[in-house]
Amino acid sequence: MLGKKKSNVYQQKEPGQVGAKLGKTAGIIVGIFAVVYLLAGSVYSLKENEYAVVSTFGVPSIVEESGIHLKIPYIQRLHKVPKTINGFPIGYRTNSDESVDAESFMITRDYNFVNVDFYVEYRVTDPVKYLYSSESPIDVLKMLTQSYIRDTIGLYDVDSVITTGKNEIQASIKEKIIGRLEKEDIGIQLVNITIQDAEPPTQEVINAFKNVENAKQGKETSINKANQKRNEDIPAARALADETVKTAQAQAEERVNEAKGQVARLNELYAEYQKYPLITKQRMFYETMEEILPDMKVIIEKSDGSTQTMLPLESFTGGSDNAVTSNNSTGAGLWSTTGTDSRQNTVDSEQEAASEDEN
Repeated sequence: MLGKKKSNVYQQKEPGQVGAKLGKTAGIIVGIFAVVYLLAGSVYSLKENEYAVVSTFGVPSIVEESGIHLKIPYIQRLHKVPKTINGFPIGYRTNSDESVDAESFMITRDYNFVNVDFYVEYRVTDPVKYLYSSESPIDVLKMLTQSYIRDTIGLYDVDSVITTGKNEIQASIKEKIIGRLEKEDIGIQLVNITIQDAEPPTQEVINAFKNVENAKQGKETSINKANQKRNEDIPAARALADETVKTAQAQAEERVNEAKGQVARLNELYAEYQKYPLITKQRMFYETMEEILPDMKVIIEKSDGSTQTMLPLESFTGGSDNAVTSNNSTGAGLWSTTGTDSRQNTVDSEQEAASEDEN
C-alpha cells in the first residue's frame, strides 16, 4: 500500500468545457441587460405640467394624463412638451442682465434713439403643431416679436416710450403678435409682453429726460394747487353773488312798493284836485314850502344899513307861536301883519272861487 500512488481527486477539466460555461453565463447577463433596457425604454412618467407626444410610425398622439405610461420601444417615439407659461427676454440676458444693443437699440418717431427691454411670456396650446409645424417655434415667436416691437416703437415719440406711452405700446404689440400667431398656427400662444426698461442710450440724455420729468411733475403740482384754489374760491364767489342778488332783489322790491305807495297817494291827490283844484294847489304849495323853508335863514337889509333877521319864515304868514328877532320891532310887526293879511286874503279868494265853480 505504501508503494501505491494516491489517485488525484481533483482532476483537471478540459478547456472546451470551461469556455462553454463562460459563454452561457455571458449570454444570460446580456439577456438581462437587454430586458432591462427594453423595459426602461417602454416605461415613462408624465408630470402634471407636461404633455407627452407619442408618435407611432410617424403618426403623433397626445397624452395629457400624468403618471406612468408604456410605449413600444423603437417603434414609438416620445416627446415631452411643457404646459406651463414660459418666457424669454429681448434686449438683455436673464443670467447676467447684460444689455444686447442689437435687440434693444431703436429709433422713435421723432428721430431719437432709445434702449427698450422686453420680456415675452408664452405657452404651448397644441403640442403636435409645436413639434412639427416649424423647426423652432420659439425662434419664430422671437423674430415676430422683434419685428413688431420696432414697428410699434417707430410710431411713438421718445417721451411716450420712456414715460406715459408704455401701456399703450405693450397692448399694441401684443395685439399684433396674437393676430400673426393665429395665422402662422405653430401651436403656441402669446400670454403677455411687458416693457422691462426704457431709457436713452447715453447718460447725458438720461439726465435731460429726468429734468423734463421733474418739470412735468412740477407742472402737475401747480395745476393741482390751482384747481384746489379754484374749488375753494368758486363756492365763495357764488355765495357772495347769491347774497348780492338777494340784497338787490330786496331793495328792488322795497323801491317798487314805495313807488306803488307814491302812485296811490298821487292818485288820491289827483282825485281831490279834480274836486277842488284851487284849494288843492294852494295846499300843495304850502306843504312844499313847509318842507323846504324851515331850514332857511332870511336876513333883510334896510336902506339905512341896518339888518333884520326873520326866524323862521312862517312869521310872514302870521303864525302865533313864531318868534321874531329884529333890530326894529315896529317894522317887523308891520311886515308880519301885512304878510298874514295877504295870505288870508288869498285863501279867502280861492275858497270863494271854488264855491262859485261848484255852483
